[in-house]
Amino acid sequence: MFGKSFLGMVAGVLTIVGALNWGLIGIGVFLNRDLNVVRMIVGSVPAAEAVVYILVGLGAVWVLIESLRK
Repeated sequence: MFGKSFLGMVAGVLTIVGALNWGLIGIGVFLNRDLNVVRMIVGSVPAAEAVVYILVGLGAVWVLIESLRK
């Protein structure tokens, strides 16, 4: 699905994690709760949170490029 390479699998996992996190953030808006899993894991370190989001974004770009190649 995401390619047979190690990088493809990592990109796929990052994309799924990012999508699930955004879904939980959306649900949290309706429940008036902060369900940001990334923030829960890395704590209140904005730089670490930004790095995770950058990696998720790069993973999504990788998955998109790989899907367009096929």
